[in-house]
Amino acid sequence: MKKVTLLFFLCFILQIARAQTSTVKKAQNSFDKAQEYLRNNDYDQAIPLLQEAIKADPAFQFAFIQLADINRRQKLYEQAKINYTSAIALGGIPDARAYYGFAESQIYTGDYANALNNIKLFIAQYKGNDPDFMNRAKKYLRDCEFAIVALKQPVKYDPINMGPEINSVHRDYFPSVTADGTRLIFSRNINGNEDFFVSEKKDKSWSTPLPLSDKINTQKYNEGAQSISPDGLYLFFTGCNRPDGLGRCDIYVSHKNGKDWGEPFNLGAPVNTSYWESQPAISPDGSTLYFVSNRPGGLGGYDIWKSMLKADGYWSQPENLGPEINTPYDEHTPFIHPDGKTLYFSSDGWPGMGNKDIFMSRMNEAGKWSSPENLGYPINTFNEETGLIVTPDGTYGLFSSNLKGGYGDMDIYQFKMPENKKPLPITYVKGIVTDKESKVFLEAKVQVVNLKTKKVDYSDYTSKETGDFLAVMPLGGNYAFNVSADGYLFYSENYQLDSAYISKPYVVQVALEKLSTGKNMVLKNIFFNTNEYTLLPASLTELNTLQQLLKNNASLCIEIQGHTDNVGNDQQNERLSLQRAKAVYDYLVQEKIEPQRLTFKGYGENKPIAANDTDAHRRQNRRTSFIITKI
Repeated sequence: MKKVTLLFFLCFILQIARAQTSTVKKAQNSFDKAQEYLRNNDYDQAIPLLQEAIKADPAFQFAFIQLADINRRQKLYEQAKINYTSAIALGGIPDARAYYGFAESQIYTGDYANALNNIKLFIAQYKGNDPDFMNRAKKYLRDCEFAIVALKQPVKYDPINMGPEINSVHRDYFPSVTADGTRLIFSRNINGNEDFFVSEKKDKSWSTPLPLSDKINTQKYNEGAQSISPDGLYLFFTGCNRPDGLGRCDIYVSHKNGKDWGEPFNLGAPVNTSYWESQPAISPDGSTLYFVSNRPGGLGGYDIWKSMLKADGYWSQPENLGPEINTPYDEHTPFIHPDGKTLYFSSDGWPGMGNKDIFMSRMNEAGKWSSPENLGYPINTFNEETGLIVTPDGTYGLFSSNLKGGYGDMDIYQFKMPENKKPLPITYVKGIVTDKESKVFLEAKVQVVNLKTKKVDYSDYTSKETGDFLAVMPLGGNYAFNVSADGYLFYSENYQLDSAYISKPYVVQVALEKLSTGKNMVLKNIFFNTNEYTLLPASLTELNTLQQLLKNNASLCIEIQGHTDNVGNDQQNERLSLQRAKAVYDYLVQEKIEPQRLTFKGYGENKPIAANDTDAHRRQNRRTSFIITKI
């Protein structure tokens, strides 16, 4: 779209040049010489000649218009406004496009009221037949109307430099943060070479940034526009002009295993193409990759696309996010918050302050995006705003800019997010998996399943080197959490996050026990309605984990046990507990577990694990468990 407009105005410059004259010979000669340079886009040579023409003939309207258009082409908007003003003051504007250029220069300097008048004049007087050009003018009209209102309703905004602990004399930009807020990865440009740096937060202070990894950073190529997964284990980034690239810029990924990063690899087709793919943003569950591309099939020059991770480990054919997000213009720098539903991105297509603004959209339960909301003034201005991320707790927005008082070319700043533009609240479970006896770290599978949606929100393996994990859990869900490793009893927990805001994350030490006779385990995600023994659908996740344990250990035999609290009749409690244990038994037999490996028993209220003195304690006693009878 921008290329069309620029070509359009270049033609305009040359057309009016052929249609005008000056009665002052010196002015006309200078003007004619300028046209020769303009045909080769040599603005540096043309500008002084046009200035000579104006000096020789202060009424040379065409020279003023042409000089103003060149100024605007070079983004010298203040100078362009001066020359447009001089041209229009002479009266009898020969072409309505001068009003368009004047309005654009005013928009890009924040003079919205006057820009609105001039863009209206253009729309009313333009006689051409270029629909793209007219659509752009109408977009500017909407921008002016939006900006005039936004200026009267500013949002609270106080950007704070993140200080010399993070920023340097070099260009520091494009921050990304892990879900626990303790690791910041950003790009730094040193003498034209872009690399990733990482800083760790300890006791509320950031450590001195260090190069991320020599397996990712290179001297020969630039690395940038990255997205870190919430657990800090996967880095998606943009690599350009590499030998294994499919296009000018492609998307790459590196996996952290233990304390170091693996060799990055190109995601390949169909994510990458011969076109431009960049600015990846990975969803918190790792299943959806958002990115920017100018590939065919989009709505504008650059659009936001998404690709889904398939069961076979390959990425699906990318889908355009459609007109709910993309416009006929450009969209850039998507950031999907760890809540998995709030998308921040920049756009020059939605109504804003004139250049690229930052917008927010929220995905509903049906997977549809809400109409993008401008973050408002002065977060957005007539300058270009891009590259916003929001901290996991939703409190701060982080961005890069070259503001007064900074430490270098570009610094990383933070500001408090407006309440109505914050993401949805989240919490997370973070911990380390070890062998209970030896205390050594284990390679274990960690899984978090949303029991309402049956969706796996997190699934990954810890490393033998560190044993750590971090899984995001958006509030409003009921989650099954389990950890499993070969030769061990799995670990089970349930997190109900339906109502109250969880201000503190869950930090757990998961000590797995080796399989041995007599080991007992509570199944914390087996559910029944009160006084009933029909397994609820939310139980399937835990049942499948138990089933997998039995399939992986063919000689393992267990007794399934049902328990109740002390409320009600003893015989009824014992019968109910037996029926519930049998329901688990029946399910496992149905799933092809040999019946001779299973027994079941109901213990009623006879084996409490907590005092029956509170609702919380009684809830602990109402449980399903199993004990290993043979291995």
